[in-house]
Amino acid sequence: MNQVRNKTVAITGASRGIGEAAARHFAEAGAHVVLAARSEARINEIAQEIKDAGGAVTAIRCDVSKAADVEALINTSIEKTGAIDVLINNAGTINPIARLADSDPEAWCQIVDVNLKGVYHGLRYAIPKMVRAGGGTIINISSGAATSALEGWSHYCATKAAVLSLTRVAHKEYGDHGVRVVGLSPGTVATDMQVSIKASGINPVSQLDPDAHIPPEWVARALMWLCGAEADRHLGTDFSIKTDEGRAAVGLALEL
Repeated sequence: MNQVRNKTVAITGASRGIGEAAARHFAEAGAHVVLAARSEARINEIAQEIKDAGGAVTAIRCDVSKAADVEALINTSIEKTGAIDVLINNAGTINPIARLADSDPEAWCQIVDVNLKGVYHGLRYAIPKMVRAGGGTIINISSGAATSALEGWSHYCATKAAVLSLTRVAHKEYGDHGVRVVGLSPGTVATDMQVSIKASGINPVSQLDPDAHIPPEWVARALMWLCGAEADRHLGTDFSIKTDEGRAAVGLALEL
Protein backbone atom coordinates (compact mmCIF):
# COMPACT_ATOMS: atom_id res chain seq x y z
CA MET A 1 0.00 0.00 0.00
CA ASN A 2 2.99 2.33 0.38
CA GLN A 3 2.96 2.96 -3.36
CA VAL A 4 -0.11 5.22 -3.02
CA ARG A 5 0.46 6.91 0.31
CA ASN A 6 0.20 10.69 -0.16
CA LYS A 7 -0.56 10.17 -3.84
CA THR A 8 -3.60 11.51 -5.70
CA VAL A 9 -5.86 8.77 -7.06
CA ALA A 10 -8.80 9.80 -9.26
CA ILE A 11 -11.54 7.21 -9.76
CA THR A 12 -14.40 7.52 -12.23
CA GLY A 13 -17.69 5.77 -11.58
CA ALA A 14 -16.95 6.15 -7.87
CA SER A 15 -20.54 6.36 -6.67
CA ARG A 16 -20.99 2.58 -6.25
CA GLY A 17 -19.59 -0.88 -6.91
CA ILE A 18 -15.94 -1.20 -7.86
CA GLY A 19 -15.39 2.56 -7.86
CA GLU A 20 -16.73 3.07 -4.35
CA ALA A 21 -14.81 0.07 -2.98
CA ALA A 22 -11.61 1.32 -4.61
CA ALA A 23 -12.09 4.82 -3.20
CA ARG A 24 -12.44 3.50 0.35
CA HIS A 25 -9.50 1.09 -0.02
CA PHE A 26 -7.11 3.70 -1.46
CA ALA A 27 -8.15 6.25 1.17
CA GLU A 28 -7.39 3.74 3.91
CA ALA A 29 -3.96 3.29 2.35
CA GLY A 30 -3.23 7.00 2.72
CA ALA A 31 -4.01 8.26 -0.77
CA HIS A 32 -5.93 11.45 -1.50
CA VAL A 33 -8.84 10.01 -3.46
CA VAL A 34 -10.81 12.03 -5.99
CA LEU A 35 -14.31 10.64 -6.45
CA ALA A 36 -15.83 11.27 -9.88
CA ALA A 37 -19.34 10.32 -10.97
CA ARG A 38 -22.56 11.79 -12.33
CA SER A 39 -24.31 11.10 -9.00
CA GLU A 40 -23.09 14.18 -7.13
CA ALA A 41 -25.16 13.54 -4.01
CA ARG A 42 -23.84 10.00 -3.65
CA ILE A 43 -20.15 10.83 -4.10
CA ASN A 44 -20.52 13.67 -1.61
CA GLU A 45 -22.00 11.18 0.85
CA ILE A 46 -19.13 8.73 0.32
CA ALA A 47 -16.61 11.57 0.58
CA GLN A 48 -18.03 12.63 3.94
CA GLU A 49 -17.77 9.07 5.24
CA ILE A 50 -14.14 8.88 4.12
CA LYS A 51 -13.42 12.24 5.78
CA ASP A 52 -15.08 11.08 8.99
CA ALA A 53 -12.76 8.06 8.95
CA GLY A 54 -9.74 10.35 8.66
CA GLY A 55 -9.16 10.03 4.93
CA ALA A 56 -8.26 12.70 2.38
CA VAL A 57 -10.89 13.04 -0.32
CA THR A 58 -12.35 15.33 -2.98
CA ALA A 59 -15.63 14.76 -4.82
CA ILE A 60 -16.13 16.11 -8.35
CA ARG A 61 -19.22 15.64 -10.46
CA CYS A 62 -18.15 14.23 -13.82
CA ASP A 63 -19.87 12.75 -16.86
CA VAL A 64 -17.06 10.82 -18.55
CA SER A 65 -18.86 10.91 -21.90
CA LYS A 66 -18.15 14.65 -21.99
CA ALA A 67 -14.56 15.64 -22.77
CA ALA A 68 -14.88 18.94 -20.93
CA ASP A 69 -15.99 17.18 -17.74
CA VAL A 70 -12.99 14.84 -17.78
CA GLU A 71 -10.57 17.64 -18.56
CA ALA A 72 -12.01 19.55 -15.60
CA LEU A 73 -11.66 16.44 -13.41
CA ILE A 74 -7.96 16.13 -14.16
CA ASN A 75 -7.28 19.86 -13.82
CA THR A 76 -9.26 20.20 -10.60
CA SER A 77 -7.53 17.16 -9.10
CA ILE A 78 -4.18 18.84 -9.71
CA GLU A 79 -5.40 22.22 -8.45
CA LYS A 80 -6.68 20.73 -5.19
CA THR A 81 -3.97 18.17 -4.47
CA GLY A 82 -0.98 19.22 -6.55
CA ALA A 83 -0.86 16.08 -8.68
CA ILE A 84 -2.62 13.34 -10.60
CA ASP A 85 -0.65 10.19 -9.81
CA VAL A 86 -3.21 7.48 -10.57
CA LEU A 87 -6.32 7.50 -12.74
CA ILE A 88 -8.71 4.57 -12.60
CA ASN A 89 -11.02 4.59 -15.63
CA ASN A 90 -13.80 2.61 -14.00
CA ALA A 91 -17.04 4.23 -15.20
CA GLY A 92 -19.00 1.85 -17.39
CA THR A 93 -22.45 0.51 -18.10
CA ILE A 94 -24.14 -2.38 -19.88
CA ASN A 95 -27.82 -1.39 -20.10
CA PRO A 96 -29.85 -1.96 -22.15
CA ILE A 97 -28.91 -5.57 -22.85
CA ALA A 98 -30.34 -6.70 -26.20
CA ARG A 99 -29.54 -8.77 -29.25
CA LEU A 100 -28.33 -6.72 -32.21
CA ALA A 101 -31.59 -6.81 -34.16
CA ASP A 102 -33.50 -5.72 -31.07
CA SER A 103 -31.10 -3.01 -29.95
CA ASP A 104 -31.91 0.70 -29.89
CA PRO A 105 -29.28 2.62 -31.92
CA GLU A 106 -29.29 5.65 -29.64
CA ALA A 107 -28.94 3.56 -26.47
CA TRP A 108 -26.22 1.43 -28.11
CA CYS A 109 -24.23 4.54 -28.95
CA GLN A 110 -24.62 5.89 -25.43
CA ILE A 111 -22.71 2.83 -24.20
CA VAL A 112 -19.91 3.75 -26.60
CA ASP A 113 -19.91 7.29 -25.20
CA VAL A 114 -19.39 6.06 -21.63
CA ASN A 115 -17.43 2.82 -21.94
CA LEU A 116 -15.10 3.81 -24.79
CA LYS A 117 -15.05 7.58 -25.13
CA GLY A 118 -14.96 7.92 -21.35
CA VAL A 119 -11.71 5.95 -21.21
CA TYR A 120 -10.29 7.87 -24.16
CA HIS A 121 -11.10 11.17 -22.45
CA GLY A 122 -9.30 10.01 -19.30
CA LEU A 123 -6.21 9.00 -21.26
CA ARG A 124 -6.29 12.15 -23.37
CA TYR A 125 -6.27 14.56 -20.44
CA ALA A 126 -4.29 12.60 -17.83
CA ILE A 127 -1.36 11.52 -20.00
CA PRO A 128 0.04 15.01 -20.78
CA LYS A 129 -0.05 15.92 -17.08
CA MET A 130 1.63 12.67 -16.08
CA VAL A 131 4.34 13.03 -18.74
CA ARG A 132 5.15 16.54 -17.50
CA ALA A 133 5.24 15.28 -13.91
CA GLY A 134 7.59 12.44 -14.78
CA GLY A 135 5.11 9.57 -14.67
CA GLY A 136 1.88 8.11 -13.34
CA THR A 137 -0.43 5.11 -13.55
CA ILE A 138 -3.65 4.69 -15.52
CA ILE A 139 -5.76 1.58 -14.97
CA ASN A 140 -8.62 0.82 -17.35
CA ILE A 141 -11.32 -1.52 -16.05
CA SER A 142 -11.66 -4.20 -18.68
CA SER A 143 -13.59 -7.46 -18.93
CA GLY A 144 -13.43 -10.94 -20.37
CA ALA A 145 -15.94 -9.47 -22.82
CA ALA A 146 -13.00 -7.71 -24.48
CA THR A 147 -12.00 -11.00 -26.08
CA SER A 148 -15.30 -12.92 -26.01
CA ALA A 149 -18.56 -12.88 -27.97
CA LEU A 150 -21.51 -12.82 -25.59
CA GLU A 151 -25.08 -12.81 -26.80
CA GLY A 152 -26.92 -9.58 -26.04
CA TRP A 153 -23.70 -7.76 -25.18
CA SER A 154 -22.60 -6.44 -28.58
CA HIS A 155 -22.18 -2.93 -27.18
CA TYR A 156 -20.28 -4.11 -24.10
CA CYS A 157 -18.03 -6.58 -25.94
CA ALA A 158 -17.21 -4.03 -28.65
CA THR A 159 -16.39 -1.23 -26.22
CA LYS A 160 -14.29 -3.40 -23.91
CA ALA A 161 -12.35 -4.74 -26.91
CA ALA A 162 -11.71 -1.15 -27.97
CA VAL A 163 -10.57 -0.24 -24.45
CA LEU A 164 -8.06 -3.10 -24.54
CA SER A 165 -6.70 -1.63 -27.78
CA LEU A 166 -6.47 1.79 -26.14
CA THR A 167 -4.50 0.25 -23.27
CA ARG A 168 -2.06 -1.32 -25.74
CA VAL A 169 -1.62 1.84 -27.79
CA ALA A 170 -1.24 4.13 -24.76
CA HIS A 171 1.46 1.86 -23.35
CA LYS A 172 3.29 1.79 -26.68
CA GLU A 173 3.15 5.58 -27.02
CA TYR A 174 3.87 6.65 -23.43
CA GLY A 175 5.42 3.71 -21.57
CA ASP A 176 8.86 5.14 -22.21
CA HIS A 177 7.71 8.46 -20.72
CA GLY A 178 6.95 6.97 -17.31
CA VAL A 179 3.21 6.53 -17.81
CA ARG A 180 2.11 3.06 -16.71
CA VAL A 181 -1.06 1.96 -18.53
CA VAL A 182 -2.70 -1.36 -17.72
CA GLY A 183 -6.12 -2.98 -17.87
CA LEU A 184 -7.82 -5.04 -15.17
CA SER A 185 -10.21 -7.85 -16.05
CA PRO A 186 -11.84 -8.79 -12.73
CA GLY A 187 -14.39 -11.37 -13.83
CA THR A 188 -17.95 -11.14 -12.57
CA VAL A 189 -18.31 -8.80 -9.60
CA ALA A 190 -21.21 -8.45 -7.18
CA THR A 191 -22.40 -5.00 -8.27
CA ASP A 192 -25.63 -3.47 -9.59
CA MET A 193 -24.53 -4.45 -13.10
CA GLN A 194 -25.03 -8.10 -12.21
CA VAL A 195 -28.62 -7.36 -11.22
CA SER A 196 -29.30 -6.04 -14.72
CA ILE A 197 -27.50 -8.98 -16.31
CA LYS A 198 -29.51 -11.45 -14.22
CA ALA A 199 -32.79 -9.76 -15.16
CA SER A 200 -32.00 -9.93 -18.88
CA GLY A 201 -31.95 -13.72 -18.96
CA ILE A 202 -29.64 -13.54 -21.99
CA ASN A 203 -26.43 -15.61 -22.26
CA PRO A 204 -24.85 -17.88 -19.60
CA VAL A 205 -23.63 -15.03 -17.41
CA SER A 206 -27.24 -14.19 -16.52
CA GLN A 207 -27.68 -17.73 -15.22
CA LEU A 208 -24.84 -17.54 -12.71
CA ASP A 209 -25.65 -17.93 -9.04
CA PRO A 210 -25.05 -14.69 -7.11
CA ASP A 211 -22.48 -16.54 -5.00
CA ALA A 212 -20.29 -16.89 -8.10
CA HIS A 213 -19.51 -13.17 -8.18
CA ILE A 214 -16.53 -11.77 -6.30
CA PRO A 215 -16.94 -8.77 -3.98
CA PRO A 216 -15.82 -5.36 -5.27
CA GLU A 217 -13.37 -5.12 -2.39
CA TRP A 218 -11.27 -7.84 -4.05
CA VAL A 219 -11.11 -5.77 -7.21
CA ALA A 220 -9.97 -2.80 -5.13
CA ARG A 221 -7.06 -4.89 -3.84
CA ALA A 222 -6.10 -5.82 -7.38
CA LEU A 223 -6.17 -2.15 -8.40
CA MET A 224 -3.84 -1.33 -5.53
CA TRP A 225 -1.43 -4.07 -6.59
CA LEU A 226 -1.40 -2.79 -10.17
CA CYS A 227 -0.06 0.53 -8.90
CA GLY A 228 3.17 -1.13 -7.78
CA ALA A 229 6.29 -2.20 -9.63
CA GLU A 230 5.44 -5.91 -9.25
CA ALA A 231 2.75 -5.39 -11.88
CA ASP A 232 5.07 -3.84 -14.47
CA ARG A 233 5.21 -7.01 -16.57
CA HIS A 234 1.48 -6.62 -17.24
CA LEU A 235 1.68 -3.06 -18.58
CA GLY A 236 -0.03 -2.65 -21.93
CA THR A 237 -2.19 -5.72 -21.33
CA ASP A 238 -5.26 -6.78 -19.37
CA PHE A 239 -4.30 -8.33 -16.02
CA SER A 240 -6.85 -10.88 -14.85
CA ILE A 241 -7.83 -12.00 -11.37
CA LYS A 242 -9.90 -14.82 -12.83
CA THR A 243 -6.81 -17.04 -12.84
CA ASP A 244 -5.12 -18.73 -9.89
CA GLU A 245 -1.88 -16.95 -10.81
CA GLY A 246 -3.53 -13.53 -10.89
CA ARG A 247 -5.32 -14.05 -7.61
CA ALA A 248 -2.18 -15.30 -5.92
CA ALA A 249 -0.25 -12.23 -7.08
CA VAL A 250 -2.85 -9.94 -5.56
CA GLY A 251 -3.03 -11.95 -2.35
CA LEU A 252 -6.50 -13.40 -2.83
CA ALA A 253 -5.57 -17.08 -3.19
CA LEU A 254 -6.25 -17.99 0.41
CA GLU A 255 -9.69 -16.40 0.32
CA LEU A 256 -11.12 -18.53 -2.50
